[in-house]
Amino acid sequence: MPHRLIHHKVREFAIWNAGYDDHKPVRDHAGLKELHLLQGSEDPNEVVILFEADDLAKVCAFIASDDLKKTMARAGVVGAPAIIELQ
Repeated sequence: MPHRLIHHKVREFAIWNAGYDDHKPVRDHAGLKELHLLQGSEDPNEVVILFEADDLAKVCAFIASDDLKKTMARAGVVGAPAIIELQ
């Protein structure tokens, strides 16, 4: 099963997390299942998420979507996320 690992910084974890939770139906529609959501030990505004992906085409469309970019900006993501494809 393919996986995606996302790593990014946020301005404030609590605000980001609320926006992330609100966006769950869109992630579900894209076939992403959250396996782990982690914060940095030294910096709680460092976020790592591991997803299992059902349909790679849907996931790629989701990652490239304007909706995701706007949602991340509203939630306070700082800079571009690192997205790693895993098997």
